[in-house]
Amino acid sequence: MIRTILIDDEPLARDVVKHYLKSFPDVEIVAECSDGFEGLKAISQLKPDFIFLDIQMPKINGFEMLELVEDPPAVIFTTAFDEYAIKAFEVNAADYLLKPIEQERFDQAMHKIPARLKQAEPTEELLETAGMSPAQQHRVVVKTNGVIKIIPVNDIHYFEADDDHVKMSTTEGHFYKNKTMSFFEKTLDSEQFIRIHRSYLINLAQVSKIELKEKDSYIVLLKSDIWLPVSKTGYIKLKAALGM
Repeated sequence: MIRTILIDDEPLARDVVKHYLKSFPDVEIVAECSDGFEGLKAISQLKPDFIFLDIQMPKINGFEMLELVEDPPAVIFTTAFDEYAIKAFEVNAADYLLKPIEQERFDQAMHKIPARLKQAEPTEELLETAGMSPAQQHRVVVKTNGVIKIIPVNDIHYFEADDDHVKMSTTEGHFYKNKTMSFFEKTLDSEQFIRIHRSYLINLAQVSKIELKEKDSYIVLLKSDIWLPVSKTGYIKLKAALGM
């Protein structure tokens, strides 16, 4: 049997998928989830072969949930029209079903499942494309000590490169995300976050003052009383952003 989980906050949408799956007796539904928190827990515990995943859900959306899954299963996305979501799917050859889902299109997606289970999901590339969506630019979702936390970007003081992760310094402490500095530089509002150094991306609202450290070398003081180095290129960007 092929095991699947339905993750969608709309009971009617889950019912439609369950109805269509009656034509596929080799597929077993092992769980139904109404939000991303439930979905993340179910995937971790039940290890499905693939999932049906809605994008627009309360609490955390489908992309944010998928970011937190270790070794994510194959995915068939289900969503109402969203230009950024569709672009992410098409660029990365991920399968998706537009609501209201039609039986014929559903069957086409299901017939691809055996092949999809044999190939790795293009998760990182897909999520990076999806990150360009305005809905993804106002908060960062992290998982720390088993707890999911939603961090508004306004609460982030700065990002710092830390080996294979990015460390976020916030009003509540430090959190880590398995992303790159380039990802955050591209996806966050460039008028709010400035790359001042190859290792630092700062929230412009946190800047307290800039000082010359030595010839052609500057440092910036944040309101959190942290000094950070500023590269030559970063100094040019920072001056322009501050209107200096």
